[in-house]
Amino acid sequence: MSCGEPHETDCSEVLDHLYEFLDREMPDADCTKFEVHFEECSPCLEKYGLEQAVKKLVKRCCGSDDVPADLRSKVMGRIDLIRSGEPVPEQDVSVSPAEAQGLIKE
Repeated sequence: MSCGEPHETDCSEVLDHLYEFLDREMPDADCTKFEVHFEECSPCLEKYGLEQAVKKLVKRCCGSDDVPADLRSKVMGRIDLIRSGEPVPEQDVSVSPAEAQGLIKE
């Protein structure tokens, strides 16, 4: 996605690292670059606002649920693979019925 306007920080870079920005997992200098970009680019600001709202909603609705240790381990392993640049298997992170039972509460 790009708004078509020239920016110091390209829209694709901002959107590729949006969750790092939302989670404050990037250096302050990069956060500042992103904030400047959002001031200039309404499509990226809109996407940021949407993702921020989804994140808040998930936290509010699911924030108190405990994640099964095995599932957390699988997800963290997948994240480590992605960050290291190693090939990631095409299959989804599998969830056992017991893990699913722990995640879904009626």
